[in-house]
Amino acid sequence: MAEQQQQSPAEVDGSGSVPGGHPVWSSRWTFVLAATGSAVGLGNIWKFPYIAGENGGGAFVLVYLLCILLVGIPVMVAEVMLGRRGRQSPINTMRRLTTEAGLERHWHAIGWLGVIAGLMILSYYAVIAGWALNYIGKMASGAFQGASADQVAIIFADLLSDPKALILWQTVFMILTLLVVIGGVTRGLGVAVRILMPVLFVLLLILLVFGIQRGDFAQAVNFLFSFNYEALTWAGVLEAMGHAFFTLSLGMGAIMAYGAYMPEHARIGRTVLAVGFLDTVVALVAGLAIFPIVFANPSIAPGAGPGLLFVSLPIAFGNMTGGLLFGSLFFVLVTLAAWSSAISLIEPAVAYLIESKKFTRITANLLLGGIAWIVGLGSVLSFNIWAEKQVAGFNFFEFMDFLTSSVMLPLTGLFIALFAGWLMRPETVRSELADESGRVFASWYWILRYVSPIAVGIIFVMGLYKTFS
Repeated sequence: MAEQQQQSPAEVDGSGSVPGGHPVWSSRWTFVLAATGSAVGLGNIWKFPYIAGENGGGAFVLVYLLCILLVGIPVMVAEVMLGRRGRQSPINTMRRLTTEAGLERHWHAIGWLGVIAGLMILSYYAVIAGWALNYIGKMASGAFQGASADQVAIIFADLLSDPKALILWQTVFMILTLLVVIGGVTRGLGVAVRILMPVLFVLLLILLVFGIQRGDFAQAVNFLFSFNYEALTWAGVLEAMGHAFFTLSLGMGAIMAYGAYMPEHARIGRTVLAVGFLDTVVALVAGLAIFPIVFANPSIAPGAGPGLLFVSLPIAFGNMTGGLLFGSLFFVLVTLAAWSSAISLIEPAVAYLIESKKFTRITANLLLGGIAWIVGLGSVLSFNIWAEKQVAGFNFFEFMDFLTSSVMLPLTGLFIALFAGWLMRPETVRSELADESGRVFASWYWILRYVSPIAVGIIFVMGLYKTFS
C-alpha cells in the first residue's frame, strides 16, 4: 500500500483504481455525492428543521453554520486526509498511520471504533428505514386519505406492534443496501450515488414546490428563519454543536473509508466544504418543504422525531389535494436518504474483510449484512415483544442509539482530532494538504488542535449528562 500512496494522478487507470488494485472514485464530484449521501439522512429531514425552529430560527442557523465551520468541517477534513493517506479500510489505515507516526498500537482503536459503530448504527437504521418503505405503499394505497390524527396514530402503532411486518421491511431495506455495496466502489457505490443523490435533490425540489403551492409557506419561513435571539439558549448552542458533528457522518468510519477512494489530485478542503454546504442546503430545503405542509393543518404539532414523519405528515398529506401522490414521493425521498447513508455504514467493514481476511465482496457483504440484520432484530423487538425489558433505563433500541451516538461517535471524532492535530508529523499532514494555501492550512490546523477537541469533548460530556440527568 505504501507504493500506491505515491502514485500520481496520471497513473490512475480507467477502471477506477490505482496500480496495485486500490479503487478510487471516478471524480472529485463522485466523492462529494457519496459523502453527501452518507451525511444526508433521517436527521436532516426530521431533526434539523425542527430544532432550528425551536431554538431561534435564523439565529440558530447562524450558530449552526459557525459550528459546522469550527467542529464539523475541521474534523471531516482530518478524517478524509487520514483515509487518503492510508488508502485502506479505516482499521488498516490507522494501523499504517500509527506505525508511520511511531505510536503505540492502541491508536489502532480509532479504526475499530468507527467500523463497529457503523455496523451497530446500520442494525437499527435499517429498522427505521423499513418504516419509510412500508409507508410508501400505505400512502399510495390511500390508507391515510382523510384520516384523523387518532387513525394515523393507530396505523403507526399497529406497524410497531407487528414484529413480522417490521422484520419484512427491515430485510427488504438491508437487501437494497447490500445490492449496492456488492457492486464495488466504481460499479456499485459510485454509480448508486450518481443516481440516488440527483433523484433525491429533484424529489426535494418537487416537494418544495408542492409545499409552496398547497401549504403555509410564510409560516414555515418564519418558523425556520426569524431571528429570535431570545429563544436561542445555551442548550440550543450545544444542540447546534452536536448536530454539526453528527450530521456529517463523522466518527463512524464512512468518511475515512470514502477518503481512501478519493483521487490524489482532489483538493480535500474545498471538497469537504462542498459536502458541508450540500448537507446544510438539503436540511434547510427539507424544512421549507415539510413545514408548509404541517402548518397547513393547524391541529398538527410540528414535533421532531418519528412522530413528525410517521404521524404528523401522513395526517397533513392525507387531507390535502394531491397529498397521496406527493406523500408517496416524500417517503421515497426519506427512503433514498436512508439508503445513501446505509451503504456508507457497511462499506468500511466490507473493505477490511476484503483487505485482511481475503473475503470476496459478496461474501463480506452477506456476512456483515447478516450480522447487522440479526442485531437489528433486537431493535425490532424493542417496539413490541421486548418493550418492557430494560437495562439501566434503556430498551435494546435505546441502548444501541445511546452507545453509538453518545459514546462511540464522539470518542472516535475526538481521537481523530487528537491524532491528526497532535500525533501525526506536521510535515506529513502538510504534504496531504499541499494544495491549500499557507494561511488556510494554518487556520485549519490551529482549529483542529485547539478548538475541535474541546468542542467534541463538550458534545461527549453533554450527551452523557442529558442521558443520565
